[in-house]
Amino acid sequence: MDGEIFIQMVHAGNARGYIDARDRFIGSPFQMLDESQIDYSILAKIGNAIAWIFVPQGWGNWQATVASITGLVAKENIVGTMGILYGGGDGTVYQALAGAFTTASGFSFLVFNLLCAPCFAAMGAIKREMNSAKWFWFAIGYQCGFAYLVALVVYRIAGLFTGACSFGVWSVVAIALVVLFFFMLLRPDPNKKVKTSKEFLNA
Repeated sequence: MDGEIFIQMVHAGNARGYIDARDRFIGSPFQMLDESQIDYSILAKIGNAIAWIFVPQGWGNWQATVASITGLVAKENIVGTMGILYGGGDGTVYQALAGAFTTASGFSFLVFNLLCAPCFAAMGAIKREMNSAKWFWFAIGYQCGFAYLVALVVYRIAGLFTGACSFGVWSVVAIALVVLFFFMLLRPDPNKKVKTSKEFLNA
């Protein structure tokens, strides 16, 4: 899908939504929205439904969540989506982003989107080369799971140094993950046979 067309679709989804009658807005429940009503948009409803998943990573808001989802179509769509979702208001996009992210959560967001599953075109290539639906979904799940854990480590460890988050249960989880990562990197290869002195001399 062309990136420009997709961004236009994002803009359309962000400009339409459902207004609860209790908020005293006049008109049909489903209507065009202005910038002050962005939290009632279709994208906001979708993002809020799953944003809680990324709370441990420090960016559990619907805007960042929606941007990550659009990144599965094409990674460059994240930039366009962020520009639309954070572009309203009196300030610039950069000022809005600075208010929404800390240094630690910003790095966490970047790491997650760099390491998670690639765009749909690359996913199609993975599925074709693996020729197995089971291993395809395993690969996609592994990439997303690994990205989630690394983003968690980045935010929780960096947050301790920058003051973005306090020490807690997720900090313990992050430290345990760092230990696990180093163990997996440095452990001896279990499939490598170690030669005995006699086998070494006879080689």
